[in-house]
Parts: sequence; C-alpha cells; structure tokens
Amino acid sequence: MRSFFSKYKLFAIVFSILSVIIMFLFYNALQPKQTLAIYQPSMVNTELVDSTLQHKKKYHTIADFSLTNQNGKTISQDNYKDKIYIADFFFTTCLTICPIMTKNMAEIQEQIIDDTNVLLLSHSVTPVIDSVEQLKKYALEKGVVDAKWNLVTGDKKQIYELARKSYLAVKTDGDGGPFDMIHTENFILVDKERRIRGFYDGTKTEEIEKLMAELEILKASYKE
Repeated sequence: MRSFFSKYKLFAIVFSILSVIIMFLFYNALQPKQTLAIYQPSMVNTELVDSTLQHKKKYHTIADFSLTNQNGKTISQDNYKDKIYIADFFFTTCLTICPIMTKNMAEIQEQIIDDTNVLLLSHSVTPVIDSVEQLKKYALEKGVVDAKWNLVTGDKKQIYELARKSYLAVKTDGDGGPFDMIHTENFILVDKERRIRGFYDGTKTEEIEKLMAELEILKASYKE
C-alpha cells in the first residue's frame, strides 16, 4: 500500500499545483475588467460646468491651447499628443492650497518619472504675475523636471476658459478679466484622446492615492 502511494505522490503534487493554477486563471477571467468613466459635462456637478455645456452628453474633450512654459517654450496640445496627463491650476504666490498641491504633484512626478506615457501640466491662474522668469524660479524651488512637467502661463482668458469649459474644474463664473479669479484644488486625469477620466482633490493624500491607482487602470486599458 505504501509503495502505491509513493508511486503516485509526484503525480498528486503536480495535479494539485495545476488545479490551483487553473482555478486562479478561471477566477481572473471571470472578474470584470476595471474601467474608468469618460466624464461628460452632463455627468459633472452643474456648479462646475459652464451653462453652455451642462447638457452635453458625449464627445467632450480638452480644447486646443497655446501657452508658454517655465523655459519660455510654447506648449500646445501637440506636446501632449498620445500622452496621458494630469492637469491642475495654481499660482506661485498662493499661500493656502497651492503649496500642498505642488508638493503632491511633485510626488506624482517622482512616481511617473520613468513612464514616458504620462506627463503633468500646471496652469497659472495669475499669468500677469507668473512670468516665465517667475515660473522658472518656482520650478527650480519645487524640483520640477522639465521633461515631465510644464508650468504654463499666457493669455488669462484662454486659461480661465480651459478651466471652466474644458477641465470642468471651477465653480465660479467670470470673463477672465482683471478682477476674475479662480482657485481650485482639483487634479484632472486626462487620457490620450484628451478626455477627462477622473477628478481628485489635490490637497488630500487619499485622493492622490486614488489618482495613482486609477492612472494604472487607465494605462492598462491601452495595453488590451
């Protein structure tokens, strides 16, 4: 009897291992694939959406833009073509939420530093104050890596329209004039097709963790 069990011991071990592997593969195959929503204006809090867009249910994308970065280089949608990116709005003299947001964006930069598919884009909401020279000084202080992260300045009306009508990130109305001021803590995840895939509070650690997890889901969707 002992010789019988000894003879088939190896077979039993191999069979058990194969069974576990097959069960694991079946389990994974039956799990629904994780996907991210494609945000349309109609899906977002109406306070954050321009009245002209509130009922738009599809085809919303980030509009074309042309701004200037910390090195005096013109930055447009072409610099983000076929890239995933994370956008926000800030100003260099902000003493409240912006330092926290910039710190968190710098930590994101560290995590994506070797990922050629992901970039960062921060728009100044006080472009008159945030000249190229001011942005460069700020970039050096905050550890901005030029190849990964553009801090951009330029026409105020264009930046504010992007915030309100493209990124759906600001509650206040305005015309981009001298007394118009926006302040938003939102980080926005944008896919390679220039569509919004997520909104996150850039001041909260748990929201940054959520962003990074959802970034991985979005990246994986391009490999399928």
